[in-house]
Amino acid sequence: MPAIETTALTKRYGDVRAVKGLDLAVDSGEVFGFLGPNGAGKSTTIDLLLGFRRPTEGSATVLGHDATAEARAVRARTGLLPEGCEFYENLTARDHVRSAVEATGADDDPDAVLDRVGLDPGAARRPVGGYSTGMTQRLALGVALVGEPDLLVLDEPSSGLDPSGIRLLREIVREEAARGATVFFSSHILGQVEQVCDRVGIMAGGELVAVDAIDDLRAELGANEVLDVTVAEPPEPSALAGIDGVADVTVDGDTVRAECSRPEAKAAVVARLTERTRVRDFGVEDVSLESVFDEYTSGTGSTRRAAGDTGGAESAAEGNDGSGRSIPLLGGG
Repeated sequence: MPAIETTALTKRYGDVRAVKGLDLAVDSGEVFGFLGPNGAGKSTTIDLLLGFRRPTEGSATVLGHDATAEARAVRARTGLLPEGCEFYENLTARDHVRSAVEATGADDDPDAVLDRVGLDPGAARRPVGGYSTGMTQRLALGVALVGEPDLLVLDEPSSGLDPSGIRLLREIVREEAARGATVFFSSHILGQVEQVCDRVGIMAGGELVAVDAIDDLRAELGANEVLDVTVAEPPEPSALAGIDGVADVTVDGDTVRAECSRPEAKAAVVARLTERTRVRDFGVEDVSLESVFDEYTSGTGSTRRAAGDTGGAESAAEGNDGSGRSIPLLGGG
């Protein structure tokens, strides 16, 4: 059974559809990246999955429960890190985590939770009103992790984190997936998504325009890998003519650059160059996730964005209803 499954899930605000007929399945234990530009429908989709909003049409099943009719059961098994969450300023981080432990009936050690997310004992015992954005984000992640939830929903989890915090976040995501949790990871920082996600879904204008493993999305677009070979005496580009799968060749100084549409073409290029000169070094550059994202959200990918109404309505009715697994501990957001 998928951890998340939606069928024709739709949310309208007046004449505008923030989410349009979403069909999505996320496997149990999967780290799924949920991508899209601002206003694409990501936050509205998360609200629908957790029962904070009711769909206009369609349905969503999360962890075997109807996301609307059984929202409490869904949230009882979900750890949520919402975007832009706020905490009670006069309480310490330890107070917040201890409250989360009590609310969920878990037996976590608050100090161990806070240590895991990189908050030292001194910071953990200070009121959170003086916290930096990054410290607040670490606390929010700690609250989401309480009770070993079956599903982690992380909405822009790296916001405000420094490089060490981002590395720690990636480690925690991998650890949670290794123990069997499903991670639904919404972000606009594509390089971070690429490092931890098994698959990604790309939203644009309220629609899911692509969903697959990142390498498969590259292949679907016909995106070529670029092979850079440093040689002692560069040949003319024509020296690589006739190699199947080589789309283009350029020579810049002592570097031969070949665009390859097939994996075996890279080995053939290196072999051909070795016959003619001494190969000093070589490396392969994948087409970035950013490029793939741009292709799909601009409507030039193989799954095209539908014309018509846009997804800007999701910002028109933001904010949760104050219920949920970690929401009672938040001052807003």
